[in-house]
Amino acid sequence: MSLRTTSTAEAESAAMASDELIFYVNGRRIVEKKADPEQMLLPYLRKRRILFFYFGCLSVRLTGTKYGCGGGGCGACTVMISRYEPVTKKMVHYSTNACLIPICLLYGTSVITVEGIGSTKTRIHPVQERIAKSHGSQCGFCTPGMVMSIYALLRNQIEPTSEQIMEALAGNLCRCTGYRPIIDGCKTFCKESLCCQNKGNVSCCLDEEDNLPNKEKKASYRLMHFYIL
Repeated sequence: MSLRTTSTAEAESAAMASDELIFYVNGRRIVEKKADPEQMLLPYLRKRRILFFYFGCLSVRLTGTKYGCGGGGCGACTVMISRYEPVTKKMVHYSTNACLIPICLLYGTSVITVEGIGSTKTRIHPVQERIAKSHGSQCGFCTPGMVMSIYALLRNQIEPTSEQIMEALAGNLCRCTGYRPIIDGCKTFCKESLCCQNKGNVSCCLDEEDNLPNKEKKASYRLMHFYIL
């Protein structure tokens, strides 16, 4: 979905001339009058009644974005923010912690939450599907943040490397599942993945973990060792 957003200079001048905060959430235009400069994005998404430009005032309650630590340390509240860069004349997508972003910084941007990329009511996103099929979710509390971190990476890099996958997940903390199945699911997007889908094997490589090369085992466990130590 393509959304028209103003450049940084235009956004600043428009913000100074108006007391309306205008941005997008999951493709819907939001107009917030007299926005509180101390209001963070996370509680705004989870609790706030949002004024839609065409649809009136609705209570959205996008609770898929989780409240974990509240200090940017766990990644459970990860969302994707898209902003137009006037220098490169391209849209830039990046993941961020919603608990650290004041809503007043979002003028002219597009915010995508985990509800905006797929659901069981419509169709789940391939990132959600592959993490689930790789048994990468146990309690599920951290899963939306993991999904959004990888989703933002894929919007910038269609075929990421294993190192880029681990770097994208470096800010996401998992306390119960462990990082092996999460990374195994995410590595299916990598060009150099050793997944059975690329090799044409009949049996699944996830059932043959003992036969994987040592470098693949080390790559999968690197994040887990980082948080344990």
